[in-house]
Amino acid sequence: MIAPLDLQQPLSELLGDARLVVCELPGTELKLWLIDGERMDRAFSPEETRRILHEPPYWSFCWASGLAVARYLAEFPQWVEGKRVLDFGAGSGVAAIAAAKAGALQVVACDLDPLALAACRANAALNDVHLDYSADFFAEADRFDLILVADVLYDRANLPLLDEFLSRGQEALVADSRVRDFRHPMYRRIETLEAMTLPDLAEPEEFRHVSLYHARRQLKTS
Repeated sequence: MIAPLDLQQPLSELLGDARLVVCELPGTELKLWLIDGERMDRAFSPEETRRILHEPPYWSFCWASGLAVARYLAEFPQWVEGKRVLDFGAGSGVAAIAAAKAGALQVVACDLDPLALAACRANAALNDVHLDYSADFFAEADRFDLILVADVLYDRANLPLLDEFLSRGQEALVADSRVRDFRHPMYRRIETLEAMTLPDLAEPEEFRHVSLYHARRQLKTS
């Protein structure tokens, strides 16, 4: 299968020998266009490292938190069945696609990066599901039943977003393997899940333990 040109070309410009291949996600029925890890088993040049740090192709990986959410929704589809769902920071679209597969009424894949949205489109087609797309979370109306968030808190500057998720959704489900001192009065940890990033980045063992947090909007009382 030939990789989508609108994804392969920018990836090749970033890393000349990088290739996208279809990968089946373990423990799921899903598959994604991901970077071929076997071709990346080499040292990067200083210029490649600079480009990767400046514009990381995060959409070409399935991060552990996303894989954990996909497995979790397959096992517990009641979280999304018949609901309007937005996947914040969608990346490859794995959580959005899993929500669609689990019976969501509507799923919006939301990401600032046009390449991430292109990856979501390609991966939705690969899995034969329909998604809607958004590049601006704050332009969305307050109409969602659930906001899904997977692997967004790696940048601690994103922590204030925890307050914003409930401005557009009645509930939020946040998966994270990076923040060990997670504390927020509206969120409680409901599960600890095991997963890994694909292709394997040989991350520390601690990053394979994904915490799942849930928050529900509080009803205002007069």
